[in-house]
Amino acid sequence: MRKILFLTLTIVSLLYAQVKIKIPYQRYVLKNGLNVILHEDHTTPAISVNTWYHVGSAYEKPGRTGFAHLFEHLMFEGSAHVPEGEFDRLLEAAGGENNGSTTEDRTNYYEDIPSNALELALYLDSDRMGFLLDAMTPEKVDGQREVVKNERRQSYENRPYGLAWETIYKNLYPQGHPYSWPVIGSMEDLNAASYEDVVEFYKTYYVPNNASLVIAGDINPDETIKLVEKWYGNIPPGKPVPPLNPATVKLNEEKFLIMEDKVQLPRIYMAWITPQKFAPGDAELDILANILAGGKNSRLYQKLVYELQIAQDVNAFQNSNKLSSQFFIVATARAGHTLTELKKVIDEELKKIKQTPPTERELKRAVNQIEASFLDALERVGGFNGKADLLNSYFYYTGNPDYANEDLARYKAIDIEDIQSIAQTYLSEKARVILSVVPKGKIELAVKTNGEEK
Repeated sequence: MRKILFLTLTIVSLLYAQVKIKIPYQRYVLKNGLNVILHEDHTTPAISVNTWYHVGSAYEKPGRTGFAHLFEHLMFEGSAHVPEGEFDRLLEAAGGENNGSTTEDRTNYYEDIPSNALELALYLDSDRMGFLLDAMTPEKVDGQREVVKNERRQSYENRPYGLAWETIYKNLYPQGHPYSWPVIGSMEDLNAASYEDVVEFYKTYYVPNNASLVIAGDINPDETIKLVEKWYGNIPPGKPVPPLNPATVKLNEEKFLIMEDKVQLPRIYMAWITPQKFAPGDAELDILANILAGGKNSRLYQKLVYELQIAQDVNAFQNSNKLSSQFFIVATARAGHTLTELKKVIDEELKKIKQTPPTERELKRAVNQIEASFLDALERVGGFNGKADLLNSYFYYTGNPDYANEDLARYKAIDIEDIQSIAQTYLSEKARVILSVVPKGKIELAVKTNGEEK
């Protein structure tokens, strides 16, 4: 079965090896600065309207965090010409669906709709871009503030292992760095934010010149750009948004952290600061994560879960962002085992990669899996990571909406020595955060420091 799977992935790779991937598009910039990207695809009678506001939690200020995520909620609470509750009702009546998300770098919203509902989506989106404040009140802000605070309780304070990520980022980055606080913000900041603070954030970042609009699918580009002009053209621009320019961050120590939580099993988190999205090293770390923990044939899964049976699960990933990225290895111990045992095995496997490159077979399998996932995303127009979202993502991070071929080419150009070199360069034992999350009263299950191990 394993041979069949590997052969299938190899065939997929060979079929696309000589094909240059393109996502044809037309780009316009309205007088108010709104970037508009159109992609024509008549495969199905459907359209995705995908808006990226170039603001995420990294653009917030210390003491006033959580605003970008708060607006992810407020944007659905009605605008000047769309009463509260009508946004979803009108879209659902037309057979559409919508969603939004917030990261450190950006906030995005999309509507996936039948072709005949395009103007409805443009009307709804343009109204909240240009006229949200006309319907926003202190009472609405307070209501959504409470929703977000409750979401934080559910996702952080009251969820097993829920405070782990916040703790890690706080220790990876110095105080005040744009990535040092969580996307959802802190309870203290959400409570302290005034209505005027929230209004000022909206006026600064939710403006046409700080946004990009992708319309992809069953469209006529000439007719579509006329509709965009009709609904967005009169929205006034905001002041230019200054780029983020924090000082380069480098971790120069190994930090050992322990958190007691209401959990049944201990879990270890290892984290490093790594190159930003699309920078040299970013793709190599994606592949390294796959080799280490990408499925049941990966090194750490085989060692920790199958062979030694000391872990319930293990995961590794490169979390790519605009300013810098983070590489994580996360593993949950089985009952009766400690996190020191897991750390020892993980460090041994990392040492092997640093001393000897991975095999060509491991590299090929990782690239094939990444390519298969990549091509799957290109088959969809809408949703998160469909073509509309990819066009917006590439435009935001590279300035080129049609960056798909270059993106995939990064992985195909990597050789096994590159993987060895990137592990040596970025996954140092002297520059990482190690967090042990253990059951309350079970400190002895935590990772022992190097001094204690001796």
